[in-house]
Amino acid sequence: MSAVSYGWVALGSAIGGVARFWLSTLVAQRWPAFPLGTIVVNVTGSFAIGVLAAMTTPGGRWQLDPRWAPFLMSGICGGYTTFSAFSLQTLALAQQQQHWQALANVVLSVVLCLLAVWFGYRIGRLFTFA
Repeated sequence: MSAVSYGWVALGSAIGGVARFWLSTLVAQRWPAFPLGTIVVNVTGSFAIGVLAAMTTPGGRWQLDPRWAPFLMSGICGGYTTFSAFSLQTLALAQQQQHWQALANVVLSVVLCLLAVWFGYRIGRLFTFA
């Protein structure tokens, strides 16, 4: 990878990071007692990367230059999703003896994100073979 490629990933990460901060803050203001903002970001990010994967694979509707994939997937989606924040919040819940909330955070995040990436991929495939 060239320095230019790393620059595009960095730009995408900045865009994704700002979007993550905005959405997770918005959700946290409405539901402050549970890390729902992180779950919403991870689910929507999983959905988005599923759609992108389906739409940009060989035979997909969007025939992108291969140099765009790192910007979109590693950059924007990688900067947007927040599994590091998820891990830290889960640890904090466990350390506060809120074991059921910690478990709920893990189960909801994993199950909903897997469903979202599957659903996003299916949606993306619908547009691919129209």
